[in-house]
Amino acid sequence: MSKKINQSGTYYWYALPGVAAFLTLVGGSFAYNIYLSFNNWQGIGKPEWIGLKNYQDLIHDHTFWISFLHAFEFIFAMSIAPTFLGLLVAALIYDFIATYFGNAISTFLRISLYVPQIIALPVVGILWSWMLSPNVGVINTILRKIGLSSLALNWLGQSSTAMLSLSVMMIWIQIGYTVVIFVSGLARLDPYLDEAAQLDGATWFQRFRIITIPQLYPELSVVLLTTTVAALKVFGPVYVMTGGGPGDATQVPAFFSYFHFFSTLRVGYGAAVATVLALILTVLAIGLLRLQRRVGATR
Repeated sequence: MSKKINQSGTYYWYALPGVAAFLTLVGGSFAYNIYLSFNNWQGIGKPEWIGLKNYQDLIHDHTFWISFLHAFEFIFAMSIAPTFLGLLVAALIYDFIATYFGNAISTFLRISLYVPQIIALPVVGILWSWMLSPNVGVINTILRKIGLSSLALNWLGQSSTAMLSLSVMMIWIQIGYTVVIFVSGLARLDPYLDEAAQLDGATWFQRFRIITIPQLYPELSVVLLTTTVAALKVFGPVYVMTGGGPGDATQVPAFFSYFHFFSTLRVGYGAAVATVLALILTVLAIGLLRLQRRVGATR
């Protein structure tokens, strides 16, 4: 026993370089960001210590609160909707398409759905900006061709539709990730439970709801955690497609921080936004992990 303990202790030495690099690059950068958040600095010269003023200004900054409201709205587009749709699509692929059309077709569908995940976000943003263009965009062109010109809108240029347009794109990006995770989870389930329920006369949806979903709890937890964190720190699509506009219609914390870093040159203020966002993400991740363990322990 003692020999096994000693051997397991040596494994930690192999993790030391990675831990040291993480603490230096990520931990050091975060610590410096926190320091800057207590300063007034324009990126050059010596930072001027101002204490909590940046955080006091954040409390009274309407745009700051709007940006976080939009970030939580993105949770639906990047977490809740893709998780629900991905679970349903994965079940259909695994139970029907793979069964009746073969693994080749199901594999092709999974790869096709996952492609948006491996395309660089700036490229995706440019593609969707072109598709949503009010004049030459393919979406408005199709709507005009079929006689629905009244629905051909300036999707990214109107406050009423900009958030919706970004949300649809986010669902399109994220659904492939959730499908791949859930199909992998379905492959590990015990088929005898499903077969027994089928012999007892349970419909497919009843088996899916009562047998399949409870067994996919680990995958559901991972997907909800990772996609929720991604939703709160979304930046690329907003930067490429709307720049936070029109007005503040698509403003999010990551872009709001970037804007003050590089546009207004209020580096300390941007650092304060980034610090608050990092703390919220940390608390949220810890809370979700504890909830996962608690629920998992009761199962």
